[in-house]
Amino acid sequence: MKRIVLFSGGSACRTINLALCGNAHLTRVVPGWDSGGSSKIIREKVGLLAVGDLRQALMTMAHGEGRAGDVVKICNARLSRNLGMEVARSEFLFYSEGRHPLLERMHPGLRGAILNYLKTFASTVGSDFDFRNGSIGNFILAGACLAHNGDINTAVFVFRKLCSIVGDVWTSSLENDLFLTAMLKNGEGIEQQDAITKLPEGKARIGIADVQLSTTSNDRPKANAAVLEALANADLIAFGPGSFFTSLLPHLQIEEIVTALSQVACPRVWIGNILQCPETTDRTLGDLLQVCSSQWHRADKSHQPLLTHVLANRVLFPFEKTVGAFPYLSHVTDTIDHCTVIIGEYEDAWNRGQHDGKAIANKLLELAAG
Repeated sequence: MKRIVLFSGGSACRTINLALCGNAHLTRVVPGWDSGGSSKIIREKVGLLAVGDLRQALMTMAHGEGRAGDVVKICNARLSRNLGMEVARSEFLFYSEGRHPLLERMHPGLRGAILNYLKTFASTVGSDFDFRNGSIGNFILAGACLAHNGDINTAVFVFRKLCSIVGDVWTSSLENDLFLTAMLKNGEGIEQQDAITKLPEGKARIGIADVQLSTTSNDRPKANAAVLEALANADLIAFGPGSFFTSLLPHLQIEEIVTALSQVACPRVWIGNILQCPETTDRTLGDLLQVCSSQWHRADKSHQPLLTHVLANRVLFPFEKTVGAFPYLSHVTDTIDHCTVIIGEYEDAWNRGQHDGKAIANKLLELAAG
């Protein structure tokens, strides 16, 4: 099977991931700088990199591979949001003490590993941790990381074994203190990923000029060696779909990843989003690709283009149309860095604004085959 590497966030490429499972050896590369939700609370308490996108991608991989067993069901469980901290803690103990029926019927070795990671997590975060709306899978993954001396790659390897997942999922960097800063076109700075993705309408209209991936120690983010190995062996590398400034562009600010990408000869494909979002208000796909091209040429010393192909959704309406609050993203009309633009009807017929995973997967496999 062809080896495909897909840079993405946690959930936007879900249908594509599902469609590629069984048809390619897929490696997902996800951010480690999420600063919202359950990941935020875990990061603030124990100083790990964000595990939320990792867990989402791993669960998608498990679903695509037909691994929806008891372990995956446990890892997909989420605690109550609105019933108070004590209720959420009691719910957590229902899992960590092995009283959940799915845990009770597991093989003792498997159950023991899961309970060990949950207990490791609980003992590290202490009695005042807020478990509300927390993901059990996030707690298991974080507990595995803590149990293995903070090594997230080992934690992911163990997590994959627990869930019998074949495909690979890695963060692009192993740094624990990654964070994002966006600069708006009026010079205002917006710190942290969750604030950037939720720009209020007024700031979204101003628009993002640039985004910077940094570490709190001011060191340059270093690449995950597992990602570099996957890139070196890839038959195709794809970017997206996903949040442009917070899930996709920052990967290209990791120096070793830029070097690895400049040395591969396989197709490199950008999968255009179908809808605008707060990060991309009033922009076309062509505008975003120009931003990507500028970012790439600032980082890459080879002066070679990043992309060979762009998959752009054909907008069928001669007027502005929205799905919920967001308009369709107009497709690119001009060639960017001489790459081939492939315009097609890539929207899911049953889920407006979402990609048709099979259509995208088939096109990626066709390009990978040459």
